Amino acid sequence: MTDLQNIEPHALRKLIRDKKVTGHTSGMAKGYIQANVVILPLDYAYDFLKFCFKNPKTCPLLDISEVGEVNFSKYGKDADITTDVGAYRVYENGELIETPTDVKHLFNDQMVSFLIGCSFTFEHALLEAGIPLRHLEEGHNVPMYITNIPAEPAGRFDGNITVSMRPMTMKDAIRATEITTHFKNVHGTPIHIGNPADIGIKDLEKPNFGEPVKIKENEVPVFWGCGVTPQSVALDAKPELIITHAPGHMFITDVKDSELSD
Repeated sequence: MTDLQNIEPHALRKLIRDKKVTGHTSGMAKGYIQANVVILPLDYAYDFLKFCFKNPKTCPLLDISEVGEVNFSKYGKDADITTDVGAYRVYENGELIETPTDVKHLFNDQMVSFLIGCSFTFEHALLEAGIPLRHLEEGHNVPMYITNIPAEPAGRFDGNITVSMRPMTMKDAIRATEITTHFKNVHGTPIHIGNPADIGIKDLEKPNFGEPVKIKENEVPVFWGCGVTPQSVALDAKPELIITHAPGHMFITDVKDSELSD
């Protein structure tokens, strides 16, 4: 059986491309950056670029492809953004129309691909520090919630930010905040710790994306900015086409997470 925790990124991308790995990628290719994916028509790319720069906590931009290209010179030279994500979401005019396992049939030479930092990247550092992560213990995707916190609008992109949540003791939450201070390019420190109602989340048992996790009596919910934010703002921007990763199904890059730690 392939050791997916310690597999090389290019080998994991090939398994994903060949449909041999189809689940969420949390905990895979340990020590390498995982990225959120947004693929847009060129006409929308500048507005989205501005949106990323205005919202670095939720949309920390790692790289942009050349127009019509499917790879990234630093983050995945031999990659194919149309096949190397386990599941995609395709929106037309703000409506989710399909969740395919590749998007070759939709890609054209006027598309631009964005890689956005993902909190899965700093999970390795949290685990190394002995901070347990419940979604990994329970074997499923991290829970994600749309908040009442408005993103900074840019052109046609506007809406509220999405967060991911990891329960931990207050002591571990303080340590996690210190650790993620060094990962500004992958969401950085938490956006909120404590009462979910303060940021518009009514029920932690009902995430907008991912699966709920158990929260123990001595734990508090800790919320980080999440790169799923573009999917929620896409519903308002209503571009004729936007392609994203399905939540939890990240693009595995060739760059080590230590390169993003300051």
